[in-house]
Amino acid sequence: MEARYNLKSPAVKRLMKEAAELKDPTDHYHAQPLEDNLFEWHFTVRGPPDSDFDGGVYHGRIVLPPEYPMKPPSIILLTANGRFEVGKKICLSISGHHPETWQPSWSIRTALLAIIGFMPTKGEGAIGSLDYTPEERKALAKKSQEFCCEACGVKMKSALLPLTSDSSADDREARELARQISFKAEVNPPGGAQSDGNPSKQPQDRPEPVPEAGATHETDSQEAATVSGQEVSQTVPATNAPRSPRQRRALQPQRRLPASPGLIQVQQHGVNGSNTGSAVLIVVLTLALAALIFRRIYLANDYTFDYEL
Repeated sequence: MEARYNLKSPAVKRLMKEAAELKDPTDHYHAQPLEDNLFEWHFTVRGPPDSDFDGGVYHGRIVLPPEYPMKPPSIILLTANGRFEVGKKICLSISGHHPETWQPSWSIRTALLAIIGFMPTKGEGAIGSLDYTPEERKALAKKSQEFCCEACGVKMKSALLPLTSDSSADDREARELARQISFKAEVNPPGGAQSDGNPSKQPQDRPEPVPEAGATHETDSQEAATVSGQEVSQTVPATNAPRSPRQRRALQPQRRLPASPGLIQVQQHGVNGSNTGSAVLIVVLTLALAALIFRRIYLANDYTFDYEL
């Protein structure tokens, strides 16, 4: 497998190191990558003692991103257990549903202990969670030992080591880890898999209904219409505010009608007529001024002639 991957990649280095650390099964967990895919692991965990899952052995998949350990893995259970849905990515703060809470220092072993520690907790409507009754969970725990994975060929009866007296240390570590890691409860939308009000009676293999694209677009358009309606209702009072006559005239659009050819000719004729009248007036005033000057000169000459006589 080493020849198929870039050994300089941080993700490949980290996964190969963890594969070597988890090579040997313990009495509580075991995980190894598939032979043909280093980024998909299969794991087996034992149900926590003194709980509804006591005696159960559960199998699942861990799908790791190429950016691991900077991004979290996705965890999928393959064994019916009554706490997590089968074949669906479960919602934990160490899983791909919450990359904002993931820490690169966590490992696959951390994820396995977290799964064990979270099994006795309540689902509270989180994605991929179930709240079966204690009787149903105990029945599924007994039935889980008969499970055999078709992908990796692991049988639950021989997947883990028998319980020993030292197993309590792992149990305490799992419970402490579950208390430290916050459980992110993402409530399923209305009309989801828990719409009947009794999630314990629902089959694990029932797929969660996915809204159609048309319905999604219709919901988005309704929300947009609501928002736009609110915006319009907020802007209408501003438009109806009292204004002065000058403001109203300024807001009114000024429309200019195209002038007809006849109107243009009349305007040009008026302009020409006014120019002619002005010229005639100037000529008349000039002649009157010349007559006054001539009369003044004539009177002056006539007075001089009479004085000499």
